[in-house]
Amino acid sequence: MKLVTYRKTKTSKARLGVINDGQVTDVQKLGLLSGSQLPDTMLRLIDLGPDATFALSNLLNKKETRLPPGISVPVENVTLLAPIPTPRKNIFGIGLNYVEHVAESAKNLDTAKDLPTKPVVFSKPPTAVIGTGDSIQHNSKMTQQLDWEVELAVIIGTKATRIEAKNAMDHVFGYSIMNDVSARDNRRAGQWIFSKGQDTFAPFGPCIVTKDEITDPHNLNLWLKKNGVEKQSSNTKHLLFNIPTLISDLSSGMTLEPGDIIATGTPSGVGAGRDPQEWMWPGDVIECGVEGIGVLRNPVISI
Repeated sequence: MKLVTYRKTKTSKARLGVINDGQVTDVQKLGLLSGSQLPDTMLRLIDLGPDATFALSNLLNKKETRLPPGISVPVENVTLLAPIPTPRKNIFGIGLNYVEHVAESAKNLDTAKDLPTKPVVFSKPPTAVIGTGDSIQHNSKMTQQLDWEVELAVIIGTKATRIEAKNAMDHVFGYSIMNDVSARDNRRAGQWIFSKGQDTFAPFGPCIVTKDEITDPHNLNLWLKKNGVEKQSSNTKHLLFNIPTLISDLSSGMTLEPGDIIATGTPSGVGAGRDPQEWMWPGDVIECGVEGIGVLRNPVISI
């Protein structure tokens, strides 16, 4: 299923929806048709566990289910928000997780040239999250080196503490897209959170695809375009540390909880790695795509 958080109007309450045949169907209202108690937010759905998503899937697949007027609307008639508009915790970011990106970062960002022996972890606060269509803020007083990074995002479904890699995928709810926006000139003594955690620096969406629909998350094409010109193109099979390894490593010291988000790293082709270097500026439009999920599109504006 492709799950979204959406609004019908600018002033209406955010709702949980599922995209089907170009329509967004309200999940809670769909549940009421059959007497099922389904939630109205993404986090509540994740909290309810696999039984809730299974019940929702069954409802959608019932051919005899007739949807009354108003329960579904064309996707182009709604505003899609970030799938989890306000995460409960910081997003877990993974740095230097594609071999070619390690090389370009070592050349231009003064990071180590050797491949990491363990995942490189940083975080982005919930206040950094925006949805598809929302604007990435460029503050010229803060940065002259605003960069892009397309990434596969993994959403945790069940609590994970000290999980072995062989069992890690049991704790995955689904997948989405994140643009790990970075102000390269805002790193502080090697620390990345100020560079990567400013407001609007975590475009996220447009949906969460449940894990049952992604046969192999380690074989997905991902790409990024700036103003229609491709800047990044790779495949998740090139991840240095795969998803089970990331979950196992993170959960070895920090409990992962339902709704937690892991941005799994970016391939080569970032602006800092180009010759000459290239940055995002007001007026630019950035599109991030991951196979089987969709496209996350965000304009850049001046503030």
